[in-house]
Amino acid sequence: MEEIVNKVAQSGLLTIDLEDYYPKEETVEFDMKQHLFMEMILKEKDFRAALQTWDWEQYRNKNVAIFCSADAVIPFWAYMLVMTYLEPVANFAAFGSKEDVFKVQFMKNLAAIDVNEYADKRIVIKGCGDKGAGEAAYVEITRLLRPVVKSLMYGEPCSTVPIYKKK
Repeated sequence: MEEIVNKVAQSGLLTIDLEDYYPKEETVEFDMKQHLFMEMILKEKDFRAALQTWDWEQYRNKNVAIFCSADAVIPFWAYMLVMTYLEPVANFAAFGSKEDVFKVQFMKNLAAIDVNEYADKRIVIKGCGDKGAGEAAYVEITRLLRPVVKSLMYGEPCSTVPIYKKK
């Protein structure tokens, strides 16, 4: 009887699943609108007073999207002031929608990868997943790994699309 050989296991391929780098923390919103006079006008004194009495603990260890849903002119310093309250409690905060903040945090997580672990290795970037990583993540992982890897592929170890091979 002939032994069945798992060629994929013997190939030395390392698989990276981008979904492993998804932000684990919940992403919530901070809408500036709720702190505006008549939800339209920023009055500095009232705005500062509202921020001082706001419950900032609700953002503890969360990712926060700072934005304004009202069609109001918000001075840049107001966003800066909000960040001074969020920075000590939030895991991460940035301007934009929840999706924007999620994407920024996701890119930060990818940037934290120690690419030296993959030096001269054959890497497959997993192509299928439950959540989907999006184009930006695939572009970023390629940018990070291309300078160090022996080869880079997309898909599954049993069926890959070659992307890059060191010459």
